[in-house]
Amino acid sequence: MGIRFVLFVNKQGQTRLAQYYEHLSIDERRALEGEIVRKCLARTDQQCSFVEHRNYKVVYRRYASLFFLVGVDNDECELDIMFHLEKVHFMLEEMVMNGCIVETSKQNILAPIQLMEKSS
Repeated sequence: MGIRFVLFVNKQGQTRLAQYYEHLSIDERRALEGEIVRKCLARTDQQCSFVEHRNYKVVYRRYASLFFLVGVDNDECELDIMFHLEKVHFMLEEMVMNGCIVETSKQNILAPIQLMEKSS
């Protein structure tokens, strides 16, 4: 569950950064990147920024000449965020303060939320 890969790709489809959080062979990575990049670059600005591909949901956004693509599990849903918005805000406040990242430990970020859930 969670993020499986992050890609930064230019308008020509060249990968500028690739980070994977699950094991894929080099050939599997090349094939996956090629398929996803072609799919995302072919979409218009009027289409949504979510694409389903294989067992991933790809969320992408274009900034200037770069596309930022994040592959998550297909069972992840943006509605989860909407239904738990208070927790999302709380987690974000635990991670970022005054525009700076202050905490990256999942355990430390979730500890106050777990305490809050126990008390309710």
